[in-house]
Amino acid sequence: MSVYLEFEKGIETLQNEVDSAKLMLDEGLLEKLQNDLQKEIHKTFGTLTDYQKLQLARHPDRPYALDYIRNMMEDAYEIHGDRAFRDDPAMIAYIGWIEGKKAMVIGEQKGRGVKNKIKRNFGMPNPEGYRKALRCVKMAEKFDIPVLFLIDTPGAYPGLGAEERGQSEAIARNLFEFIDIKVPIISIVIGEGGSGGALAIGVGDRLAMMKYSVFSVISPEGCSAILWDDPKKVEQATKALKILPEYLMEHKLINDILDEPLNGAHRNKKAASYIVRDYFLKSLQELESLSKEEMLQKRYEQVISIGAFSEQ
Repeated sequence: MSVYLEFEKGIETLQNEVDSAKLMLDEGLLEKLQNDLQKEIHKTFGTLTDYQKLQLARHPDRPYALDYIRNMMEDAYEIHGDRAFRDDPAMIAYIGWIEGKKAMVIGEQKGRGVKNKIKRNFGMPNPEGYRKALRCVKMAEKFDIPVLFLIDTPGAYPGLGAEERGQSEAIARNLFEFIDIKVPIISIVIGEGGSGGALAIGVGDRLAMMKYSVFSVISPEGCSAILWDDPKKVEQATKALKILPEYLMEHKLINDILDEPLNGAHRNKKAASYIVRDYFLKSLQELESLSKEEMLQKRYEQVISIGAFSEQ
């Protein structure tokens, strides 16, 4: 059963009527209802607020990293463990082929259903998850395989065990190491890009965001609790944080915004996967035209251009 958000209720009603018309084999009524449905989709998705777009980024039907991997990879083989502590199911890594190109795809996986969400820790990696990502990127570098990161996390797991095992060090280590990896690295925010949990696999030659994704230093809920001590101000916080792709593009914090199917990636997972696949291949073609030295220099310049500082 598809899940419809509050602002999608008009679409849900018309979709149900379309399904009924199909069963009745009434072609005239079906055509009219399909036209009405398209108009409602255009109307709804043409006037979304910042908070509604945040809800889409968290939509329970939205494709997760595994959906993208299954739709665009061939002969995919999963890699487990960080060779130090354990395997982290919140961080997945697959080596395989994308349209005949070797690829290492690493992503944060939220999980569907209660048992799977618990298994995946709701997409919040522990330090061993980030260390697994680093191990896999090093492996990719050794065998000259480009890397695709799929970012989708509320943030790095803040539990006691994670802190004891060096959560902040694991994130910082990835930021430090990925700068010098001598293969193309392309990062795409496919849902939520939360704080250091997203940054830890966000360093690369290209950083793109899906149209209905978010990238923020803190969740709007956390922001409203800290600044106003009022959970009801989440919508205000969402707008103030400027976490949508168009805002980040305006400030040159990301390279590209990837369009989605008209009514969102959650309504057409395959189409969304092909958009990600095509962007990866296009970016790879551009990066492979550069020498290793040029690629690393451009990556370094891109990273240090984020933010500003002054010497007193």
